[in-house]
Amino acid sequence: MKVVEFEKVTRSYASGEHVLNALDGIDMSLDEGKFVVVLGQSGAGKSTMLNLLGGLDTPTSGKITVNGRDISRLNENQLAEYRASEVGFVFQFYNLIPTLTVYENVALVKEIAPNALDAEKILDEVGLKDHMKNFPAELSGGEQQRVSIARAICKNPKILLCDEPTGALDSETGVIVLKLLLSMARNYGKTIVIVTHNQNIAKMADVVIRLKNGKILSYDVQPSPLSADEVEW
Repeated sequence: MKVVEFEKVTRSYASGEHVLNALDGIDMSLDEGKFVVVLGQSGAGKSTMLNLLGGLDTPTSGKITVNGRDISRLNENQLAEYRASEVGFVFQFYNLIPTLTVYENVALVKEIAPNALDAEKILDEVGLKDHMKNFPAELSGGEQQRVSIARAICKNPKILLCDEPTGALDSETGVIVLKLLLSMARNYGKTIVIVTHNQNIAKMADVVIRLKNGKILSYDVQPSPLSADEVEW
């Protein structure tokens, strides 16, 4: 089942008389429950694609459909509702609230997400049940990233968008985080989209999208992706 469809999507930025096409007529589709990796050098359009899919920005032209809904024509209030109900975000830096406990950081999404899951259950699933009363500063980097993933999952989104989610982690901890993200696709049917420079992560993906100069250089479906344990880190 298609979850995402881009149809001739362009995002342009003007600088004086010069116009930069950060995305230039992109066509693509993503299916439910797939682990998708987007690769490309800086300036290729990766973050622009993620921002458009997450409802943080709108295209200059073209159409973006998510779960049958054209999000490219939504107003600010509608985009806020879309972000709250349909999309989860995981960033390189964890963006946790330092004065709240682990449990409170995750449970906070109940204030904005209409179909939020039980925070304690999700923290148990990411292996942090024993740390619910801790504050972020008392956790390792990998544990903090797992809290940010738990917070994103707790929203019960259809799509989980991850911007370099292992960029600030050592390789061993990064593998733990990737296993967790992979399980969200395999076991819970979430569509996971990861923007990264790490070519190794692409070996785990169902779909690998390579961007260059705002265009899709290649769109590869991998019928037999590796598990995190099979990748040589």
